[in-house]
Amino acid sequence: MRVGIVNDLPMAVELLRRLVSSSGEHKVAWIAMNGREAVEACRRDRPDVVLMDLTMPEMDGVEATRLIMAETPCPILLVTASVDANVSGVYDAMGYGALDAVDIPTVGHSGGASAQGAVLLARMAAIARLSRDEPRAPRSSTPPRVRASAGYPLVAIGASAGGPAAVATLLGELPADFPGAIVLVQHLDAQFVPGFANWLGQQCSLPVRPAEVGERPTAGVVLIAASGDHLVLGANGELGYKVEPRDYPYRPSVDVFFESVAQNWRGEVIGVLLTGMGRDGARGLKLLRERHHLTIAQDQATSAVYGMPKAAAAIGAAVEIMPLTAIAPRLAGACARPLR
Repeated sequence: MRVGIVNDLPMAVELLRRLVSSSGEHKVAWIAMNGREAVEACRRDRPDVVLMDLTMPEMDGVEATRLIMAETPCPILLVTASVDANVSGVYDAMGYGALDAVDIPTVGHSGGASAQGAVLLARMAAIARLSRDEPRAPRSSTPPRVRASAGYPLVAIGASAGGPAAVATLLGELPADFPGAIVLVQHLDAQFVPGFANWLGQQCSLPVRPAEVGERPTAGVVLIAASGDHLVLGANGELGYKVEPRDYPYRPSVDVFFESVAQNWRGEVIGVLLTGMGRDGARGLKLLRERHHLTIAQDQATSAVYGMPKAAAAIGAAVEIMPLTAIAPRLAGACARPLR
């Protein structure tokens, strides 16, 4: 991949340049010392991925991410001194379309990058796979649905780039007495999920927490996939995690979760696919539609990255395509009465 590096510290720039060049699979396309230079560089020469710092003079990484994703969209990986110390900025940038965040590698004892460098390269490899993602379709058999045990609907939500802000907007518009259970699969590294859950909980009136093994989706509670493995709903109605399929470019996979919900949730389902890069979730959403569930995709105008919803629309997976602000009222209305 051709990589753009954005950082105002010469030592950090040199470390990232050496790390990118040493991989043998990537090369540096350009280097920018602040967000303004990065926006201009992307206009001249759009790279395959941008390694974006958050705190810089003239223009920070959040504003640079916003402008790049609006004008010359490309994958952005946040690489900053401390993700934990910049949680607000991380989620703001992700809301504009940044894919992930990692701490900038430190220098190891041998003078090279530490183990954090391997983490950064692994995230870049995941982004490369995402850009050429062609996930296998879920099984498409459509046996009769069972509508027995669950007395409330399950809202299954999938999101990726731009998802944190979109999910916060959606959940923030739901009432405190929302009658459905909500499970979210957001493309996000597991270490960020507890902080993400806390942040989301401040944006809405519903309790939000990471999904634990053996837990059941509960009415009025938001559960978030919280592992590097795939979240699944078992035949017993309990949530769990599984390693397979190993070759999906993002973990956890929206498709894998939607497929398990289509097979195992005993009741009504509303599938929602929000902003995101790639195609994850489109085929799983179509499977839900084939099982006669209500399926919703975010529209292009309100998506930070119109990839996943576009893929869903292209294969007829969404019963309804609507702007982000219309989704919460639709969910509230649908869950207040029997779904058809």
